[in-house]
Amino acid sequence: MNFKGTFSVNITPTDSNGNLNLNSLKKYLNWQIQKKIGGLIILGSTGEFLSISSKNRVKMIRESVSITEKRVPLLVGTAAENTYDAIKFSVEAQKLKADGVMIIPPFYSTPTVEELFNHFQMISREIDLPIMVYNNPATSNIDILPETFAELSKIKNVKYCKESTMDVTRVKDIIRLSKGKIRVFGGIMGYESYLNGADGWVSVPSNLLPYECTKIYENTKIKKDYTAAKKIYDKITPIIKIVGGHYYVAATKYILNLMGFDVGKPLLPRLDLSNKKKLECKKIFKKLKLSKISK
Repeated sequence: MNFKGTFSVNITPTDSNGNLNLNSLKKYLNWQIQKKIGGLIILGSTGEFLSISSKNRVKMIRESVSITEKRVPLLVGTAAENTYDAIKFSVEAQKLKADGVMIIPPFYSTPTVEELFNHFQMISREIDLPIMVYNNPATSNIDILPETFAELSKIKNVKYCKESTMDVTRVKDIIRLSKGKIRVFGGIMGYESYLNGADGWVSVPSNLLPYECTKIYENTKIKKDYTAAKKIYDKITPIIKIVGGHYYVAATKYILNLMGFDVGKPLLPRLDLSNKKKLECKKIFKKLKLSKISK
């Protein structure tokens, strides 16, 4: 299975007690698939993986696999500061029938290139699933350079990367230096990453606009209609901005609640949006005429 297209890095729907809301999860993931999303990634940063209990983690994977029924690829975030925990989470994802794993590097120890290679190689030896290495120096305190990705491409199932710096020229560099062994997914700059050769976009805004974000992929990579893609991109830019930065989880969940999904509030230590931020979200909600989902 080759991964390509726009993949939502999904929120985790929870109730007022912080437990997984299964009814909302089913409604939300089915809607994502109905809107032609290319793939789903659970328990990433947007999925609040660091705030999820072990019990809810397993339940989230099991239920998501059951709901999606292989209609689209389902990847699981399995990052951990401890290599053995990352192995445990990755093996768990494989046993629960996920299609791949996405892993950000250890985010406190600032590993060297040698330590990074060893970390991912040890994980790779224990699973058969494709690995998407997630580069986001703003949150992981380490920047995986294209030259380092070339080294990581020597590991048997490191097949993909999510490149979340603001330098889209890295897309071409990673492809060139890895000799095409690593397929690049843009993180922050989806449209621009597609123009530079990316196969996909791991997207936060597609939590809210899965169809539109998928159309950007189709217009750039399949139809080569860059004018149509740019028109959609410009239209949804307010959403991209509001779910960017520090409030990406809180804003995404708040707007999904406005849409009728009942996904709950952010998990601690994150706080809910201020009234000022909520007003901004409501204005964008009305401006883009986001649809409310029937119950």
